[in-house]
Amino acid sequence: MIIKPKIKGFICVNAHPQGCEKFVNNQIDHITSNINKKVPNNRPKKVLIIGCSSGYGLASRIALAFTYQADTLGVYFDREPTEKKTASSGWYNNKSFESKAKDQGLIAQSLNMDAFQDSAKQDTIKLIKETLKQVDLVVYSLASPRRFVERENKTYSSVLKPVGECFQGKTLNTDKQTVTDIQLDAATKNEIDATVKVMGGDDWQQWMHALDDAGVLAENCKTIAYTYIGKELTKPIYGDATIGKAKEDLDRAALEINKQLNRSQKKSAYIGVLKAMVTQSSSAIPVMPLYISLLYKVMKENNVHENCIEQVARLITTGLYGDACQIDNEGRLRVDDLELADTIQNEVKRRWQIINTQNLNELADFNGYRNDFLQLFGFGFEHINYDEHVNSKPLPVCEDHILEGV
Repeated sequence: MIIKPKIKGFICVNAHPQGCEKFVNNQIDHITSNINKKVPNNRPKKVLIIGCSSGYGLASRIALAFTYQADTLGVYFDREPTEKKTASSGWYNNKSFESKAKDQGLIAQSLNMDAFQDSAKQDTIKLIKETLKQVDLVVYSLASPRRFVERENKTYSSVLKPVGECFQGKTLNTDKQTVTDIQLDAATKNEIDATVKVMGGDDWQQWMHALDDAGVLAENCKTIAYTYIGKELTKPIYGDATIGKAKEDLDRAALEINKQLNRSQKKSAYIGVLKAMVTQSSSAIPVMPLYISLLYKVMKENNVHENCIEQVARLITTGLYGDACQIDNEGRLRVDDLELADTIQNEVKRRWQIINTQNLNELADFNGYRNDFLQLFGFGFEHINYDEHVNSKPLPVCEDHILEGV
């Protein structure tokens, strides 16, 4: 079939297999061309990534495999291809990663399941016992708008609303390329609680309990979950909003996990704070597309912009497995320092006050934002002919050496 992007609002409902392969290969190329040859003794060797479809989860898997030669198991929930429809991008991304990792002699397997469910946890534990035996790092990077809790027979849906009072501000209509005003009503108590249930630390905690009880966590195992904090411009719709309350719950969960895994008085659970980035999740949050477009422009002008793989690689090598990362008062690992620098924030705020539809491309990097968004789904790469017919169902990855190194 010929595959062109089908965009509905803030999501692309199809994906290009060759483009997704390019998306993964570009990140691998960055890691292999910038790899630090000095590998620490405490490097992770066996890793579980929960939420490895795209964004920071996929970047973590790539960085860990190609920096530290770590074997990885991934859990993701994506649509598989059919004769008439493409898979979602995460399915193609993981197939591409698995192929490249196995070419390097690494174990790389994935489970396509709803990670919120107990069955996914049990199947993952079974797979760990059959392959890696134990894991020494668990990356939690799950992003979903809803969560079904089987024991309650209830589905919780998250909302992106302010807390306390309504919000009025600017937003970017990415379809029409227009800057408009937006007003959002304050969330109810039930909406706040539901958002925390979906996007907070409860499921992360359940995963760590299940893995620990099954005996598949190595003695020195670490775990990390990712968050975004931001500053003044994003605070009303992020930090002081429903999603901010959910992210605060990650801090609570980290403390509880540390108590649970505190076998040798060493910290086990970490929160990694990353910069604003074009991801499938951030594109859905009001204000964020406009803010990110402005931020990209200013950071690129100052030669301090980092993309997703660069952010994750820096966090892992300088913070999680290094001692050169900024740590805040709550013990979080911070690599959002370049975004939050006064020079960057002051200029973004200045442009925010005057930006409109007419000067959007002058003040903001909308083209960069749009291209990064398209590339999440395998589109927008220069050397791919999107007018050619492609097979939406790539050949399966060879499993011949799946148990090598176990």
